[in-house]
Amino acid sequence: MAKELDKELNIPTHVGIIMDGNGRWAKKRLMPRNYGHSQGSKILEKICKDAWELGIKYVTVYAFSTENWSRPDSEVEALMKILRDFLDQSLEKCKKNNMRVRIIGDIKRLAPDMQEKIRILEEGSKHYTGLNFQVALNYGGRDEILRATKAIAKAYKDGELDIDTLTESDFSNALDTKDIPDPDLLIRTSGEQRLSNFMLWQLAYAEFYFPDVLWPDFNKKELIKAIEYYNGRERRFGGL
Repeated sequence: MAKELDKELNIPTHVGIIMDGNGRWAKKRLMPRNYGHSQGSKILEKICKDAWELGIKYVTVYAFSTENWSRPDSEVEALMKILRDFLDQSLEKCKKNNMRVRIIGDIKRLAPDMQEKIRILEEGSKHYTGLNFQVALNYGGRDEILRATKAIAKAYKDGELDIDTLTESDFSNALDTKDIPDPDLLIRTSGEQRLSNFMLWQLAYAEFYFPDVLWPDFNKKELIKAIEYYNGRERRFGGL
């Protein structure tokens, strides 16, 4: 147990994070929204280290949604630059931190060079045994469920699946997060209280935590507060 925790706590295995509030953080400082996104991206490596030190095994962050394409072109371009820089730097950081990275979402809409960077990153980090870090790029929960449904329908059409024996586990294995446990805890910073199309299937039994802190100000102390909140919830699966 990390020394920062003053009592024995049950640590969630998997934490999902919606990194909200970058634009508002920048606006408060009379800076453009893109500055907030840039600053928000800088704390990711630190939060991943903090999560691993606290005993969390999986972290999944919402980096770019299917709906984000509708933002102003200048903001989309700035986000793509940040994501390219992240992909360029990640393999070295993965080696340093013994961290495996996987990308979830429909990457086919991303530029070919980004798709290649993702392939290299996932292949190059797949043997690392530390934190499992998932990044949602061009991701939407409804889109993911639709893509999984199409894959299952194709398997049925091709005679590879008996639809009458289809289970929840089979459906989960058709999602981007196959082989990854569902999140125990979702954190959405900035005080907003909605899922925004993030991991709709996987979050069915997660606890939700909505701190007012804006994402660029999120730190290890705030992560510990989230874990303490999680421990205050009564976890029951099935029944009343």
